[in-house]
Amino acid sequence: MKLSRDKLKSSFLQKVAEMSGEDIASCYQCGKCSAGCPLEAAMGILPHRALRLLQLGCEEEALNFDAVWLCASCHTCESRCPRGCDLSRVMEALRMIRLRGGQSPVHPQEVDEEILQRAPQQAIVSCYRKNIS
Repeated sequence: MKLSRDKLKSSFLQKVAEMSGEDIASCYQCGKCSAGCPLEAAMGILPHRALRLLQLGCEEEALNFDAVWLCASCHTCESRCPRGCDLSRVMEALRMIRLRGGQSPVHPQEVDEEILQRAPQQAIVSCYRKNIS
């Protein structure tokens, strides 16, 4: 099912699209972003599925999954996407919405030890960066 751009009418979706500068409707769920994501195993929701939540207007679900804090902002998703969608920018917009809403980020000291052992160093640095922003 193709999602047309005129269906992105909710203020939430418009806000995410405006903040990220990304065309959320352009994603057709090929999964290449998820296949290249260095942290997809730890996210719980695959990156392309997170974008689908936005496309479907599932605001509550899109804002309340912790994958937004795990995104390393490495832009691998953008380099693999045939549509040029940069999911890391969308994740950054969702983080900003959560922070502005008073929701605290995942604190680095609270990350499970097993995840820390498997996570690339870039993810750990990214987590600290998000914690102080």
